[in-house]
Amino acid sequence: MHPLSAAETEVAGELAALRPDLVAGFEAGLPGARAAVLTRLWRALAHEPLPWIERARDEHADGVTLRLTDGRRLHGPTPDPYATDAYVQVVRLDRTAYEDPARLLTDLAVPHGDGFAAEIAHSVASLALSRAAAPPPDPEVWPSRDWEWEQRVVDGHPYHPNCRARPGFSVAEQFAYAPEHRPLVRLGLLPVPGDACLVAGDWPDGLRDGSRLLVPVHPWQSAHVLKRPHDRESPAHPLMSLRTLALPGGPHVKTALSARLTSSVRDISVPSVTSSAVLSAFAERLAERTDGLLHITRTLGAVTDGTPELAAVLRESPEVYAGQGERVVPVAALTTTALPGSSAWLERFARLALTVGLRLLDLGVALEAHGQNLLVVLDSSGAPLRLVYRDLADIRISPARLARHGIAVPEELPARIRTDDQDALRRKLFGSLVAGTLAATAGSGPVLGSTLEAVVGDLAPTADLDALRRGPIPAKALTWMRLTPDRAGDLWVELPRPPR
Repeated sequence: MHPLSAAETEVAGELAALRPDLVAGFEAGLPGARAAVLTRLWRALAHEPLPWIERARDEHADGVTLRLTDGRRLHGPTPDPYATDAYVQVVRLDRTAYEDPARLLTDLAVPHGDGFAAEIAHSVASLALSRAAAPPPDPEVWPSRDWEWEQRVVDGHPYHPNCRARPGFSVAEQFAYAPEHRPLVRLGLLPVPGDACLVAGDWPDGLRDGSRLLVPVHPWQSAHVLKRPHDRESPAHPLMSLRTLALPGGPHVKTALSARLTSSVRDISVPSVTSSAVLSAFAERLAERTDGLLHITRTLGAVTDGTPELAAVLRESPEVYAGQGERVVPVAALTTTALPGSSAWLERFARLALTVGLRLLDLGVALEAHGQNLLVVLDSSGAPLRLVYRDLADIRISPARLARHGIAVPEELPARIRTDDQDALRRKLFGSLVAGTLAATAGSGPVLGSTLEAVVGDLAPTADLDALRRGPIPAKALTWMRLTPDRAGDLWVELPRPPR
């Protein structure tokens, strides 16, 4: 048996004390969890422009060999950067075989690798824990509530080695707060003097106490960061992002969570609060130009005490955009359900998503349309009808493009989301929608390639569409970003076009 890593040993020990009935399933699931994370890491090693891997690579019938700048060699299966199954079981560094991605990264001994290896080890352990405690959902059963769809996603990010990393969370806290474990979270309501807060939009009466505002606080944040008591609570259902929760019968609330989940620490910046209402109204007006194919969930209110560690944003539930007999499903959850006529369904969905994304991009707005932000409205038969988009914090807008369409940019919008760089705009949309959403839904390069080939000819011609048809596919270089902590902002890789 493969020896347990320190993270796996820690989780197994905590699990034995809390849920001994799950220990055997956890340990049995470790090989599959290692393969899932190793597949994601191998994708990065084979495709991202990591400075310690030479550009040239040797392709063989049994896989690919990568040459490191120090003379060592990595060998693994022929990489499919769009695949979502765990097809990588072993990667060899010179003559040593590795099944454990964290041990491989440790032995590579690259700059900043030790910290990332620890996160990867935690990702493996948390993934095995999630799989052991959350059996696969029945694909024939459709949930009735939006948060139930979100909680069906067990494996996390389809391409990031840190797909399930939750450093700083004990096993007990993962059971208490992680969506795949389906807990009811008791959100703290922290009273803060109203004159000490910045507020955007309308803060509801139900979250007020006289002149004080009741700010929703995640229990983990309350215990580990704020360390401030509160005597009021509200039950809530955690969503895919963990820090965003659905209030029963009400809106969704995004909370500050100063923990590194996947790539980033999930605080809420003061500028994102102050601009939230204006940005929401602006995006709503632009969505009207999609002929009813796109809805934007409205930001109802946002509040901060002036620090990113204590803030909250209230958004509409996407459910409000479902008609009779319809369901609103996060795209990341599509793989958990049976879809009618798989290839035809995928083509119809891709045509819808690209039509909307390219139309907005031509106007001057690039959505970050990954599987968590983008939702699809399905009719009673499962056919895609419309899209819903949520969380505007990371979109990009082009003042020059908008001006060509006679649209003025509100002065209150933060400078960081403005750019006229066409490469930055296209990367934002294509990296999230094509290399992320459509690729993960397709599940492999050949399926994605045939889907794109079938639909791009039906789309309205634009310079952006021409760039998508001719060039490589941009994607965030997720591993390179984690191994470059001293460099701010996104880093990108150009993935080979998927085969047709």
